[in-house]
Amino acid sequence: MEAAVPLGGRISGPRLAVMLGSWRQGSRQGAADLAAAIELQVLDGQLPLGTRLPAERELADALGASRTLIGAALDRLRENGFVASRRGAGSWVAAPGRRRRGPLAPAGGGSIDFTHASSPAIAGTAAAVDTARVRLADHLGDHGYQERGLLGLRERIARRYTERGLPTTPAQVMVTNGAHHAFVLVLRMLAGPGDRVLVEQPTYPNALEAIRAAHAIPVPVALDPSGERGWDIAGVDAALRQASPRFAYLVVDFQNPTGLRLDTGGRERLGAVLSRARTPVVVDETLVELDLEGDPLAGPPPLAAFAGDLAICVGSASKTHWGGLRLGWIRASEDLLGRLVSARYAVDLGSPVFEQLVLTELLDDESALTRRREELRGYRDALAGAVREHLPDWTFALPEGGLSLWCRMPEPVSSRLAVAAASHGVQVAPGSRFGVHGGLERWIRLPFSLPPETMEQAVRRLRTAEASVRGTPESLAAPIA
Repeated sequence: MEAAVPLGGRISGPRLAVMLGSWRQGSRQGAADLAAAIELQVLDGQLPLGTRLPAERELADALGASRTLIGAALDRLRENGFVASRRGAGSWVAAPGRRRRGPLAPAGGGSIDFTHASSPAIAGTAAAVDTARVRLADHLGDHGYQERGLLGLRERIARRYTERGLPTTPAQVMVTNGAHHAFVLVLRMLAGPGDRVLVEQPTYPNALEAIRAAHAIPVPVALDPSGERGWDIAGVDAALRQASPRFAYLVVDFQNPTGLRLDTGGRERLGAVLSRARTPVVVDETLVELDLEGDPLAGPPPLAAFAGDLAICVGSASKTHWGGLRLGWIRASEDLLGRLVSARYAVDLGSPVFEQLVLTELLDDESALTRRREELRGYRDALAGAVREHLPDWTFALPEGGLSLWCRMPEPVSSRLAVAAASHGVQVAPGSRFGVHGGLERWIRLPFSLPPETMEQAVRRLRTAEASVRGTPESLAAPIA
Protein backbone atom coordinates (compact mmCIF):
# COMPACT_ATOMS: atom_id res chain seq x y z
CA MET A 1 0.00 0.00 0.00
CA GLU A 2 1.45 3.33 -1.02
CA ALA A 3 2.03 6.01 1.59
CA ALA A 4 -0.50 8.83 1.65
CA VAL A 5 0.90 12.21 0.69
CA PRO A 6 0.61 14.64 3.66
CA LEU A 7 -0.43 18.26 3.39
CA GLY A 8 2.80 19.76 4.72
CA GLY A 9 5.03 22.69 3.88
CA ARG A 10 8.08 22.41 1.66
CA ILE A 11 11.67 23.21 2.57
CA SER A 12 14.05 24.42 -0.13
CA GLY A 13 17.44 22.88 -0.81
CA PRO A 14 19.42 26.00 0.27
CA ARG A 15 17.43 26.30 3.51
CA LEU A 16 17.96 22.63 4.36
CA ALA A 17 21.67 23.03 3.62
CA VAL A 18 21.89 25.87 6.16
CA MET A 19 20.07 23.79 8.79
CA LEU A 20 22.36 20.79 8.28
CA GLY A 21 25.55 22.82 8.66
CA SER A 22 28.84 20.92 8.29
CA TRP A 23 27.41 17.43 8.25
CA ARG A 24 30.25 15.66 6.46
CA GLN A 25 32.41 13.30 8.50
CA GLY A 26 34.24 11.58 5.67
CA SER A 27 33.69 10.54 2.09
CA ARG A 28 33.19 6.86 2.94
CA GLN A 29 30.34 7.65 5.29
CA GLY A 30 28.84 10.55 3.37
CA ALA A 31 25.38 9.01 2.93
CA ALA A 32 25.25 7.83 6.56
CA ASP A 33 26.39 11.24 7.81
CA LEU A 34 23.78 13.08 5.74
CA ALA A 35 21.00 10.71 6.85
CA ALA A 36 22.02 11.13 10.50
CA ALA A 37 22.09 14.92 10.14
CA ILE A 38 18.56 14.95 8.70
CA GLU A 39 17.36 12.56 11.42
CA LEU A 40 18.75 14.97 14.02
CA GLN A 41 16.71 17.84 12.54
CA VAL A 42 13.57 15.66 12.61
CA LEU A 43 14.09 14.58 16.23
CA ASP A 44 14.89 18.17 17.20
CA GLY A 45 11.59 19.37 15.75
CA GLN A 46 13.22 21.52 13.06
CA LEU A 47 11.76 19.37 10.27
CA PRO A 48 8.11 18.81 11.26
CA LEU A 49 6.24 15.72 10.14
CA GLY A 50 4.86 16.15 6.66
CA THR A 51 7.56 18.58 5.51
CA ARG A 52 8.23 18.01 1.81
CA LEU A 53 11.92 17.55 1.06
CA PRO A 54 13.71 19.05 -1.95
CA ALA A 55 14.10 16.97 -5.09
CA GLU A 56 17.35 14.99 -5.27
CA ARG A 57 18.87 17.28 -7.91
CA GLU A 58 18.01 20.44 -5.94
CA LEU A 59 19.42 19.02 -2.72
CA ALA A 60 22.56 17.78 -4.47
CA ASP A 61 23.18 21.26 -5.89
CA ALA A 62 22.58 22.93 -2.51
CA LEU A 63 24.91 20.57 -0.64
CA GLY A 64 27.54 20.26 -3.33
CA ALA A 65 27.12 16.48 -3.27
CA SER A 66 26.42 13.84 -5.89
CA ARG A 67 22.90 12.62 -6.62
CA THR A 68 24.14 9.12 -5.83
CA LEU A 69 25.02 10.20 -2.29
CA ILE A 70 21.68 11.98 -1.89
CA GLY A 71 19.79 8.92 -3.10
CA ALA A 72 21.69 6.64 -0.73
CA ALA A 73 20.97 8.95 2.21
CA LEU A 74 17.25 9.03 1.36
CA ASP A 75 17.24 5.23 1.13
CA ARG A 76 18.64 5.04 4.69
CA LEU A 77 16.04 7.53 5.91
CA ARG A 78 13.26 5.50 4.31
CA GLU A 79 14.60 2.29 5.89
CA ASN A 80 14.59 3.94 9.32
CA GLY A 81 11.10 5.37 8.83
CA PHE A 82 12.10 9.05 8.85
CA VAL A 83 11.16 9.65 5.21
CA ALA A 84 8.32 8.38 3.04
CA SER A 85 8.13 8.69 -0.74
CA ARG A 86 5.70 8.13 -3.56
CA ARG A 87 6.39 8.16 -7.26
CA GLY A 88 5.38 11.47 -8.75
CA ALA A 89 4.83 13.07 -5.31
CA GLY A 90 8.40 13.25 -4.01
CA SER A 91 9.56 12.62 -0.43
CA TRP A 92 8.47 14.00 2.91
CA VAL A 93 9.29 13.68 6.63
CA ALA A 94 7.47 10.76 8.25
CA ALA A 95 7.00 9.47 11.80
CA PRO A 96 9.78 6.95 12.52
CA GLY A 97 7.65 4.96 14.97
CA ARG A 98 9.29 2.32 17.18
CA ARG A 99 12.73 1.06 16.25
CA ARG A 100 14.88 -1.49 18.02
CA ARG A 101 18.09 0.31 17.21
CA GLY A 102 18.92 3.07 14.78
CA PRO A 103 21.78 5.45 14.05
CA LEU A 104 20.62 7.82 16.79
CA ALA A 105 19.83 5.23 19.43
CA PRO A 106 22.47 5.00 22.19
CA ALA A 107 24.44 1.79 22.44
CA GLY A 108 23.76 1.61 26.18
CA GLY A 109 21.55 3.56 28.56
CA GLY A 110 18.89 6.10 27.76
CA SER A 111 19.28 9.19 25.67
CA ILE A 112 20.06 12.45 27.50
CA ASP A 113 18.25 15.55 26.27
CA PHE A 114 20.85 18.31 26.38
CA THR A 115 18.87 20.62 24.09
CA HIS A 116 16.32 22.15 26.48
CA ALA A 117 17.50 24.92 28.82
CA SER A 118 14.59 24.51 31.22
CA SER A 119 13.95 23.00 34.64
CA PRO A 120 11.22 20.83 36.18
CA ALA A 121 8.39 22.50 38.07
CA ILE A 122 9.52 24.69 40.96
CA ALA A 123 8.94 23.52 44.53
CA GLY A 124 5.47 24.47 45.73
CA THR A 125 3.72 24.05 42.39
CA ALA A 126 1.37 21.33 43.66
CA ALA A 127 0.42 23.46 46.68
CA ALA A 128 -0.22 26.45 44.40
CA VAL A 129 -2.48 24.27 42.26
CA ASP A 130 -4.50 23.28 45.32
CA THR A 131 -4.93 26.91 46.38
CA ALA A 132 -5.80 27.99 42.86
CA ARG A 133 -8.45 25.26 42.65
CA VAL A 134 -10.24 26.82 45.59
CA ARG A 135 -9.93 30.35 44.17
CA LEU A 136 -11.22 29.17 40.79
CA ALA A 137 -14.73 29.11 42.22
CA ASP A 138 -14.73 32.91 42.26
CA HIS A 139 -14.30 32.96 38.47
CA LEU A 140 -16.66 30.23 37.35
CA GLY A 141 -19.62 32.59 37.23
CA ASP A 142 -18.20 34.80 34.47
CA HIS A 143 -17.33 34.11 30.83
CA GLY A 144 -13.63 33.39 31.49
CA TYR A 145 -12.23 35.49 28.65
CA GLN A 146 -9.47 37.78 29.91
CA GLU A 147 -7.70 39.29 26.91
CA ARG A 148 -5.28 41.23 29.14
CA GLY A 149 -5.06 38.65 31.93
CA LEU A 150 -6.24 38.50 35.55
CA LEU A 151 -5.78 41.75 37.42
CA GLY A 152 -4.14 40.06 40.41
CA LEU A 153 -1.43 38.50 38.24
CA ARG A 154 -0.84 41.72 36.29
CA GLU A 155 -0.47 43.60 39.58
CA ARG A 156 2.29 41.28 40.72
CA ILE A 157 4.13 41.48 37.39
CA ALA A 158 3.84 45.29 37.38
CA ARG A 159 5.14 45.49 40.95
CA ARG A 160 8.21 43.45 40.02
CA TYR A 161 9.07 45.82 37.16
CA THR A 162 8.68 48.79 39.51
CA GLU A 163 10.99 47.14 42.05
CA ARG A 164 13.60 46.64 39.32
CA GLY A 165 13.60 50.34 38.46
CA LEU A 166 10.90 50.59 35.77
CA PRO A 167 7.68 52.13 37.15
CA THR A 168 4.81 50.04 35.78
CA THR A 169 1.05 49.84 36.27
CA PRO A 170 -1.17 46.80 35.68
CA ALA A 171 -2.61 48.65 32.66
CA GLN A 172 0.84 48.29 31.01
CA VAL A 173 0.87 44.49 31.34
CA MET A 174 -0.81 41.81 29.23
CA VAL A 175 -0.61 38.11 30.09
CA THR A 176 0.26 35.79 27.18
CA ASN A 177 0.75 32.09 26.54
CA GLY A 178 4.50 32.24 27.13
CA ALA A 179 7.22 34.69 26.07
CA HIS A 180 7.41 33.21 22.59
CA HIS A 181 3.70 33.82 22.09
CA ALA A 182 4.30 37.38 23.28
CA PHE A 183 7.11 37.84 20.75
CA VAL A 184 5.01 36.48 17.89
CA LEU A 185 2.17 38.87 18.76
CA VAL A 186 4.55 41.84 18.64
CA LEU A 187 6.18 40.52 15.46
CA ARG A 188 2.81 40.26 13.70
CA MET A 189 1.96 43.82 14.68
CA LEU A 190 5.29 45.50 13.86
CA ALA A 191 6.69 43.64 10.85
CA GLY A 192 5.52 42.11 7.61
CA PRO A 193 7.01 40.28 4.62
CA GLY A 194 10.33 41.76 3.57
CA ASP A 195 10.76 43.90 6.69
CA ARG A 196 14.06 43.70 8.56
CA VAL A 197 14.43 42.77 12.23
CA LEU A 198 17.71 43.46 14.03
CA VAL A 199 18.90 40.55 16.19
CA GLU A 200 21.99 39.54 18.11
CA GLN A 201 24.36 36.94 16.70
CA PRO A 202 24.08 34.35 18.20
CA THR A 203 20.48 34.49 19.41
CA TYR A 204 17.46 32.42 20.44
CA PRO A 205 16.66 29.99 17.57
CA ASN A 206 12.87 30.04 18.00
CA ALA A 207 12.85 33.82 17.59
CA LEU A 208 14.70 33.41 14.29
CA GLU A 209 12.19 30.81 13.15
CA ALA A 210 9.29 33.12 14.01
CA ILE A 211 10.89 35.98 12.06
CA ARG A 212 11.38 33.77 9.03
CA ALA A 213 7.84 32.39 9.32
CA ALA A 214 6.59 35.98 9.08
CA HIS A 215 8.70 36.32 5.90
CA ALA A 216 10.72 39.05 7.60
CA ILE A 217 14.52 39.24 7.37
CA PRO A 218 16.74 38.93 10.47
CA VAL A 219 19.71 41.32 10.44
CA PRO A 220 22.47 40.13 12.78
CA VAL A 221 24.87 42.19 14.89
CA ALA A 222 27.62 40.02 16.37
CA LEU A 223 28.17 39.62 20.09
CA ASP A 224 31.57 38.87 21.58
CA PRO A 225 30.82 35.48 23.18
CA SER A 226 34.09 35.53 25.14
CA GLY A 227 32.41 37.99 27.47
CA GLU A 228 35.19 40.55 27.17
CA ARG A 229 33.20 43.05 25.13
CA GLY A 230 29.64 41.83 24.81
CA TRP A 231 27.33 44.06 22.80
CA ASP A 232 28.74 46.04 19.89
CA ILE A 233 26.69 49.18 20.40
CA ALA A 234 28.48 50.98 17.58
CA GLY A 235 27.58 48.04 15.35
CA VAL A 236 23.95 48.26 16.46
CA ASP A 237 23.98 51.99 15.63
CA ALA A 238 25.40 51.30 12.16
CA ALA A 239 22.88 48.52 11.49
CA LEU A 240 19.99 50.76 12.53
CA ARG A 241 21.12 53.46 10.09
CA GLN A 242 21.98 51.15 7.20
CA ALA A 243 19.26 48.47 7.41
CA SER A 244 16.40 50.56 8.87
CA PRO A 245 14.85 47.57 10.70
CA ARG A 246 11.23 47.74 11.80
CA PHE A 247 12.29 46.70 15.28
CA ALA A 248 15.10 45.04 17.24
CA TYR A 249 14.97 41.83 19.28
CA LEU A 250 17.51 41.76 22.13
CA VAL A 251 18.24 39.61 25.18
CA VAL A 252 20.37 41.76 27.50
CA ASP A 253 19.99 39.69 30.69
CA PHE A 254 21.92 36.39 30.61
CA GLN A 255 21.63 36.29 26.87
CA ASN A 256 20.60 33.00 25.28
CA PRO A 257 22.92 31.27 24.45
CA THR A 258 26.01 33.25 25.55
CA GLY A 259 24.97 34.05 29.13
CA LEU A 260 26.23 37.63 28.71
CA ARG A 261 24.63 40.51 30.60
CA LEU A 262 24.75 44.15 29.53
CA ASP A 263 25.77 46.52 32.32
CA THR A 264 23.94 49.71 33.28
CA GLY A 265 26.23 51.99 31.26
CA GLY A 266 25.81 49.81 28.19
CA ARG A 267 22.02 49.87 28.57
CA GLU A 268 22.06 53.63 28.77
CA ARG A 269 24.11 53.90 25.56
CA LEU A 270 22.05 51.25 23.77
CA GLY A 271 18.80 52.90 24.83
CA ALA A 272 20.06 56.24 23.48
CA VAL A 273 20.99 54.64 20.13
CA LEU A 274 17.55 53.02 19.78
CA SER A 275 15.77 56.23 20.80
CA ARG A 276 17.76 58.31 18.33
CA ALA A 277 16.81 55.92 15.52
CA ARG A 278 13.18 55.74 16.74
CA THR A 279 13.42 51.94 16.50
CA PRO A 280 11.15 49.85 18.74
CA VAL A 281 12.94 47.11 20.67
CA VAL A 282 11.54 43.84 21.99
CA VAL A 283 13.51 43.01 25.14
CA ASP A 284 13.37 39.31 26.05
CA GLU A 285 13.60 39.11 29.85
CA THR A 286 12.85 35.41 30.16
CA LEU A 287 16.01 34.76 32.20
CA VAL A 288 16.29 37.99 34.19
CA GLU A 289 15.20 36.40 37.49
CA LEU A 290 17.84 33.66 37.24
CA ASP A 291 20.66 35.79 38.66
CA LEU A 292 22.90 33.15 40.24
CA GLU A 293 25.35 35.53 41.89
CA GLY A 294 23.12 38.16 43.48
CA ASP A 295 19.67 39.60 44.04
CA PRO A 296 17.84 40.28 40.74
CA LEU A 297 16.60 43.54 42.22
CA ALA A 298 20.20 44.72 42.62
CA GLY A 299 21.02 44.16 38.95
CA PRO A 300 20.94 46.70 36.12
CA PRO A 301 17.57 48.40 35.50
CA PRO A 302 15.53 47.07 32.57
CA LEU A 303 16.61 48.34 29.15
CA ALA A 304 13.15 49.87 28.88
CA ALA A 305 14.18 52.36 31.60
CA PHE A 306 16.53 53.90 29.00
CA ALA A 307 14.61 53.26 25.74
CA GLY A 308 11.27 54.66 26.95
CA ASP A 309 8.02 53.83 25.20
CA LEU A 310 9.93 52.29 22.27
CA ALA A 311 10.73 49.29 24.49
CA ILE A 312 8.44 46.27 24.67
CA CYS A 313 9.42 43.84 27.43
CA VAL A 314 8.45 40.17 27.23
CA GLY A 315 8.80 37.81 30.16
CA SER A 316 7.87 34.28 31.10
CA ALA A 317 7.38 31.86 33.97
CA SER A 318 8.76 28.99 31.87
CA LYS A 319 12.41 29.26 32.91
CA THR A 320 11.82 30.37 36.48
CA HIS A 321 8.82 28.27 37.54
CA TRP A 322 7.70 25.71 34.95
CA GLY A 323 7.32 25.53 31.18
CA GLY A 324 4.10 23.54 31.62
CA LEU A 325 2.27 26.63 32.83
CA ARG A 326 2.73 28.20 29.36
CA LEU A 327 2.35 31.73 30.69
CA GLY A 328 4.25 34.88 29.86
CA TRP A 329 3.58 38.60 29.57
CA ILE A 330 4.18 41.81 27.68
CA ARG A 331 5.06 45.09 29.40
CA ALA A 332 4.62 48.14 27.16
CA SER A 333 3.06 51.60 27.03
CA GLU A 334 -0.71 51.67 27.44
CA ASP A 335 -1.14 52.92 23.88
CA LEU A 336 0.94 50.17 22.32
CA LEU A 337 -0.60 47.53 24.58
CA GLY A 338 -4.05 48.61 23.41
CA ARG A 339 -2.95 47.99 19.82
CA LEU A 340 -1.56 44.60 20.81
CA VAL A 341 -4.83 43.60 22.45
CA SER A 342 -6.71 44.41 19.25
CA ALA A 343 -4.17 42.46 17.18
CA ARG A 344 -4.43 39.50 19.56
CA TYR A 345 -8.02 38.76 18.58
CA ALA A 346 -6.74 37.35 15.29
CA VAL A 347 -4.62 34.78 17.19
CA ASP A 348 -6.36 33.90 20.46
CA LEU A 349 -8.80 35.33 23.00
CA GLY A 350 -6.72 35.23 26.17
CA SER A 351 -4.74 32.93 28.46
CA PRO A 352 -6.23 30.17 30.67
CA VAL A 353 -7.66 31.46 33.96
CA PHE A 354 -6.66 28.48 36.09
CA GLU A 355 -2.97 28.61 35.12
CA GLN A 356 -2.97 32.35 35.86
CA LEU A 357 -4.31 31.64 39.35
CA VAL A 358 -1.54 29.09 39.88
CA LEU A 359 1.17 31.52 38.76
CA THR A 360 -0.26 34.26 40.98
CA GLU A 361 0.24 31.96 43.97
CA LEU A 362 3.76 31.02 42.87
CA LEU A 363 4.85 34.63 42.45
CA ASP A 364 3.89 35.27 46.07
CA ASP A 365 6.47 32.70 47.22
CA GLU A 366 9.81 34.43 46.67
CA SER A 367 11.62 31.84 48.82
CA ALA A 368 10.94 29.10 46.25
CA LEU A 369 12.62 31.14 43.51
CA THR A 370 15.56 31.84 45.84
CA ARG A 371 15.99 28.10 46.37
CA ARG A 372 15.78 27.53 42.61
CA ARG A 373 18.60 30.02 42.03
CA GLU A 374 20.72 28.29 44.67
CA GLU A 375 20.09 24.91 43.05
CA LEU A 376 20.95 26.20 39.57
CA ARG A 377 24.15 27.78 40.88
CA GLY A 378 25.22 24.33 42.03
CA TYR A 379 24.18 22.80 38.71
CA ARG A 380 26.15 25.45 36.80
CA ASP A 381 29.28 24.82 38.81
CA ALA A 382 28.89 21.04 38.42
CA LEU A 383 28.61 21.29 34.64
CA ALA A 384 31.54 23.70 34.45
CA GLY A 385 33.63 21.26 36.48
CA ALA A 386 32.65 18.32 34.26
CA VAL A 387 33.57 20.21 31.08
CA ARG A 388 36.92 21.29 32.55
CA GLU A 389 37.69 17.71 33.56
CA HIS A 390 36.52 15.75 30.53
CA LEU A 391 36.82 18.35 27.74
CA PRO A 392 39.78 20.44 28.92
CA ASP A 393 40.40 22.09 25.54
CA TRP A 394 36.89 23.56 25.50
CA THR A 395 36.62 27.10 26.85
CA PHE A 396 33.74 29.16 28.20
CA ALA A 397 33.01 32.26 30.27
CA LEU A 398 31.20 31.21 33.46
CA PRO A 399 27.84 33.05 33.27
CA GLU A 400 26.51 34.92 36.29
CA GLY A 401 23.00 33.75 35.50
CA GLY A 402 20.76 32.03 33.01
CA LEU A 403 20.66 28.33 32.23
CA SER A 404 23.52 27.39 29.91
CA LEU A 405 27.23 27.41 29.12
CA TRP A 406 28.29 28.64 25.67
CA CYS A 407 31.36 26.53 24.95
CA ARG A 408 34.05 27.18 22.36
CA MET A 409 35.67 24.10 20.83
CA PRO A 410 39.17 23.96 19.36
CA GLU A 411 37.86 22.95 15.92
CA PRO A 412 34.76 23.96 13.88
CA VAL A 413 32.89 20.67 14.30
CA SER A 414 29.70 21.65 16.16
CA SER A 415 27.18 20.24 13.67
CA ARG A 416 29.20 17.08 13.14
CA LEU A 417 29.52 16.67 16.91
CA ALA A 418 25.74 16.98 17.34
CA VAL A 419 25.23 14.16 14.83
CA ALA A 420 27.89 11.98 16.47
CA ALA A 421 26.63 12.76 19.97
CA ALA A 422 23.16 11.52 19.07
CA SER A 423 24.60 8.11 18.26
CA HIS A 424 26.20 8.11 21.73
CA GLY A 425 22.94 8.94 23.48
CA VAL A 426 23.13 12.73 23.86
CA GLN A 427 20.95 15.25 22.05
CA VAL A 428 22.68 18.64 21.79
CA ALA A 429 21.95 21.84 19.88
CA PRO A 430 24.83 22.77 17.56
CA GLY A 431 26.06 26.35 17.32
CA SER A 432 24.58 26.72 13.83
CA ARG A 433 21.07 26.67 15.37
CA PHE A 434 21.81 30.01 17.02
CA GLY A 435 23.12 31.81 13.93
CA VAL A 436 21.09 33.77 11.41
CA HIS A 437 22.81 32.02 8.50
CA GLY A 438 24.19 28.99 10.32
CA GLY A 439 27.90 29.02 11.06
CA LEU A 440 29.15 29.23 14.68
CA GLU A 441 30.70 25.81 14.16
CA ARG A 442 33.22 26.29 16.98
CA TRP A 443 30.42 26.80 19.51
CA ILE A 444 27.90 24.60 21.30
CA ARG A 445 25.36 25.30 24.04
CA LEU A 446 25.23 23.08 27.13
CA PRO A 447 22.32 23.71 29.54
CA PHE A 448 22.81 23.17 33.29
CA SER A 449 19.20 22.34 34.09
CA LEU A 450 19.69 18.58 34.59
CA PRO A 451 20.88 16.83 37.77
CA PRO A 452 24.70 16.91 38.15
CA GLU A 453 25.12 13.16 37.71
CA THR A 454 23.16 13.27 34.45
CA MET A 455 25.22 16.19 33.15
CA GLU A 456 28.42 14.37 34.09
CA GLN A 457 27.32 11.37 32.04
CA ALA A 458 26.34 13.62 29.13
CA VAL A 459 29.75 15.32 29.11
CA ARG A 460 31.50 11.93 29.17
CA ARG A 461 29.47 10.87 26.14
CA LEU A 462 30.31 14.15 24.41
CA ARG A 463 33.99 13.43 24.98
CA THR A 464 33.60 10.08 23.24
CA ALA A 465 31.60 11.65 20.40
CA GLU A 466 34.18 14.41 19.93
CA ALA A 467 36.97 11.86 19.78
CA SER A 468 35.13 10.02 16.97
CA VAL A 469 34.58 13.27 15.04
CA ARG A 470 38.17 14.42 15.37
CA GLY A 471 39.59 10.96 14.74
CA THR A 472 41.23 10.98 18.14
CA PRO A 473 41.41 7.85 20.32
CA GLU A 474 39.27 8.46 23.40
CA SER A 475 42.19 7.63 25.65
CA LEU A 476 44.08 10.57 24.14
CA ALA A 477 41.06 12.84 24.46
CA ALA A 478 40.80 12.19 28.21
CA PRO A 479 42.60 14.57 30.58
CA ILE A 480 46.06 13.65 31.83
CA ALA A 481 46.05 12.92 35.57
